[in-house]
Amino acid sequence: MKRPGPVRWLHYVYGGVLPEEYREWVLHDATAKTWVLRFALRICAEALPWLIAGYVVLRLVTPMPAGMIVAALLISLLLSLFLTVTSADELAEVRLAKHGFPPGTGKAVRKRRGGASTWP
Repeated sequence: MKRPGPVRWLHYVYGGVLPEEYREWVLHDATAKTWVLRFALRICAEALPWLIAGYVVLRLVTPMPAGMIVAALLISLLLSLFLTVTSADELAEVRLAKHGFPPGTGKAVRKRRGGASTWP
């Protein structure tokens, strides 16, 4: 199974479609036992630039202490994680469909492998 390098992985994180040679890895990514953790880590990677930008802007335009800004941004990240992880099953299916898999492939593979077919 060929894994994407860092640049291709970032392209994948932000919704890009990987070349055909990574198709097996995409299926693994959406169906491995750790698929929900992998999903959550992608959300964190996707949010990181926005969190950094939010920190910089809030430090420049507000008198808030750095600790308070970090706490507020962490709360926003946790809320984002909660809202997206509750839809992880459907979002994984969309990602698989973008890579040419038939609808329901992820759920079927996870069920066949003995994992949960839905999350949470």
